[in-house]
Amino acid sequence: MKILVLGLGYVGTANAVLLSQQNEVICYDLNTDRINFINDKKSPIEDKQASEFLSQKKLNIRGVSEFPTQYDFDFVIIATPTNYDPDTNYFDTSTVESCIENLNAQNSKATIIIRSTLPVGFVEGIQKKYTSQEIIFVPEFLREGKALHDSLYPSRIVIGSHSDQAKKFAQLLVEGSINKEVEVLYTKATEAESSKLFANAFLAMRVTFFNELDSFAMARNLDTKEIVKAVSLDPRIGDYYNNPSFGYGGYCLPKDTKQLLRNFDQVPQKIMEAIIDSNTMRKDFLGLEIAKLKPNKVGVYRLAMKEGSDNIRESSMQGIMKRVKAKGIPMIIYEPLIKEETFFNSPVYTDLEQFKKDSDLILCNRNSSELSDVQDKIFTRDIFQQD
Repeated sequence: MKILVLGLGYVGTANAVLLSQQNEVICYDLNTDRINFINDKKSPIEDKQASEFLSQKKLNIRGVSEFPTQYDFDFVIIATPTNYDPDTNYFDTSTVESCIENLNAQNSKATIIIRSTLPVGFVEGIQKKYTSQEIIFVPEFLREGKALHDSLYPSRIVIGSHSDQAKKFAQLLVEGSINKEVEVLYTKATEAESSKLFANAFLAMRVTFFNELDSFAMARNLDTKEIVKAVSLDPRIGDYYNNPSFGYGGYCLPKDTKQLLRNFDQVPQKIMEAIIDSNTMRKDFLGLEIAKLKPNKVGVYRLAMKEGSDNIRESSMQGIMKRVKAKGIPMIIYEPLIKEETFFNSPVYTDLEQFKKDSDLILCNRNSSELSDVQDKIFTRDIFQQD
């Protein structure tokens, strides 16, 4: 099969690498650096397994610097960003629509696979506009930093169509994976769109639940770890995804919960709104707790949402920073991903040792061995040393 991948973020890169094991894959991204990474057999994203596959395995993959117009593709995978627009209270799907428009203008006969997260009802609407092309939504359930791993060992494959082409694409995903026994579920497009948003809303709800448990324990001077362990040993709850944090963040959970709430505009709800409000209150609470310690200078260790991620968008640490800075407390930052000298008007350090010396208190969403010598300065809610 000949496959085009549009967008080389963590979803597009994982798909491109996975499918290039058995198929010819051509990649395009507006960011030429990402194209160059692919052609140099390097991963354009922070993903250990993707880096290993690109450098060590024989893959049929290459990047192109211009939107392909001369290839006869079997499938085109769209994995471009769909950021949440606070002005419209809706996903900005313009990049997806632009890709489809370009393909339609070329009279492409390829089946279009959308892996970008979508608002409920998007495919149904866009398919009516472009009737000559088959458009299928295939939600992804990937973690940043482990996107290829999750593609090789998928928990499930959801395909938003029952067509023959949908079944062919599902087979390509299974062929590329190591978990050949993965369950493949075929649904209608709108049900597939809903499943993605509800899955992420549930994960966000779980994060906020354990964060509220932790806030309760902090306020009452209780041992969070003991309570969480006692609760999590109930098999109906499970001892996983229960590590308190500064709040959920990153690319997916903040925008997907807001989009799902928007899709509830004609439906009674309480939980969806409460998830978003709880995440805000968590940062409010921790901001006050940090201020109570009366530090002279607060250091921020990493803005990325977690170890192994190169994404600082919507990170919970930024929310904590805003609240601490609002108290008039000076802040400094250690974040190798930032090349500028300042971020939010706070100095960015490149020397970790100097950063540790200059900080009275160091905030870290997830603790690190790099901070083992300054644990007396650390403020974290990382109880279990895991995601």
